[in-house]
Amino acid sequence: MARNTTSQQRRLRQFEVLVRVSSMINSTLEPEEVLNRVLGEAVRVMQATSGSIVFIDPHTQLLEIEVAIGLSEKAQLTKLGIGQGVTGWVAKMGIPLRVPDVTADPHYVSVRKDIRSELAVPLLVEGALIGVLNVDSTRRAAFSTEDEELLVAIANQSAQVIQNSWLYQAVAHNARQLESLFSVAQSVISSLNLQEILQSVTRDACRLMDTKVCSLMLVNPTREFLELRACHGAGTKYLRRPPLPVSDSLIGFVVRRQKPLRIFNVQTHDDYRHTEMAREEGLVSLLSVPMIVVDTAIGALNVYSAEPYRFSNQDIKTLSALANLAAVAIENARLHEKVVDVEEQLRHNERLSTLGLLAAEVAHEIRNPLTVMKMLFHSLDLKFPPEDPRARDAEIMAEKMDHLNKIVDHLLGYARSTEPTLELVDVNDLLDDVLLLTRQKLSQQGIELVRKFGEGLPKVRADRGQIEQACLNLILNAADAMVRGGTLTVSSAMQHKPASAMVLSFTDTGMGMAPEKQKQIFEPFLTTKSHGTGLGLAIVQKIVEAHNGKIEVKSAPKKGTTFRILLPV
Repeated sequence: MARNTTSQQRRLRQFEVLVRVSSMINSTLEPEEVLNRVLGEAVRVMQATSGSIVFIDPHTQLLEIEVAIGLSEKAQLTKLGIGQGVTGWVAKMGIPLRVPDVTADPHYVSVRKDIRSELAVPLLVEGALIGVLNVDSTRRAAFSTEDEELLVAIANQSAQVIQNSWLYQAVAHNARQLESLFSVAQSVISSLNLQEILQSVTRDACRLMDTKVCSLMLVNPTREFLELRACHGAGTKYLRRPPLPVSDSLIGFVVRRQKPLRIFNVQTHDDYRHTEMAREEGLVSLLSVPMIVVDTAIGALNVYSAEPYRFSNQDIKTLSALANLAAVAIENARLHEKVVDVEEQLRHNERLSTLGLLAAEVAHEIRNPLTVMKMLFHSLDLKFPPEDPRARDAEIMAEKMDHLNKIVDHLLGYARSTEPTLELVDVNDLLDDVLLLTRQKLSQQGIELVRKFGEGLPKVRADRGQIEQACLNLILNAADAMVRGGTLTVSSAMQHKPASAMVLSFTDTGMGMAPEKQKQIFEPFLTTKSHGTGLGLAIVQKIVEAHNGKIEVKSAPKKGTTFRILLPV
């Protein structure tokens, strides 16, 4: 009878303790607060000297102390492998272990010199271990079988609460991420400035993912390389990285396969190209996701942590959502830029059309009286002795009338919108003919001519006369830019990327042009020379565009100029 009474009293005590512990730990869902309350009650009920709750780090698979009572800061940094020490044994076996004398137990690993006994029980949720609850005492055999039963009961009750607090924290974290993602989406999509979008994405991704560095890389027009277009949080060494080949790099793999990539430590990964840079910049774990628009990857969004971290599936979903939002915003910005360019081109063409009509009208109005003036001048047959000053005056008058006539011809030529008559043309023969016409002028000015003609080039469909006119104009312009002599290099070659084209290049060593001047050189009536109408390059551009080609210019002050005509093949 006495034995039953004692058993009932023990059970009643356990029940009272469990009710109090339950009330205490269920009053909050904050994970840290839950852990502190669980451990505090366990140490108090067990009359222990110290205690700790230990979890398995998913990244390192080591047991780490999450909360502790009665242990020094140094002791709290102790990490054990699964199976190591009393705690490690419980984590491995999943059953409690009571050690009456730690000095005689081979499992024990000391974290406090005066500890003499220990009781450790597993924290289990539906049979799965989530951690270990430990209590220690400076007394030998401080914990009884009844204490073990009670601590197991406390652990079983606490484990579910701990699990619930983690779930609550995860849901709250996901809610904050979704809220942040929505805010980021509004910010990104509301802008049409490409560089502003890129910087905003990298900045917000760092904040959203709580990472050290975020970089955004876009595929170049040939789809051969990934170029760094924006970055947040990185140092100069990272920013100076060369473009990455799409065909042979980890980030290139993300673009090619359109799948995310997780690397636990880039500093030790065999396929990571810049391990030394990663060490210097303090970059450890990497998550890279593709940026996709209409089934096409246009780049990759990458985040780096400063500490070893295993990115979760939720992390991938969050960063992928941001990456796809960014991809759409980037495409919108690019389309907007194209629309602006087209509108500008339409305005430019409208101005050219108006100028063409005006030029034709002015030219016709001038040509008639000019023709009469020339006829009357020649009919006067003004012949003066060489020493007579009027002889030079008559020559100047004739020269100026011829000059006016040439200006009128230029105006009419510009105003005419003659469609090219296409035929198969050998560009090397064409260039030889044009250079034959200009050899005297080049020689007189002390200009060295260098020919670099490609061999076995295919013929192009072009209006030979119009292309000759365009090449002649560029050669004469080059000669005018080298008044004190220089070198003119004329070359022909095939270009296969991004599209097949025949390239005719004209490179001089003249005075060159400033960037702002280059933007205006194809505008009508703009000239850099002391004479002429300023229609030459406008006519050249008009001819090239009529052949569905394009003309490019590259120049720098005092470093010469290169014009390239690209004709479709």
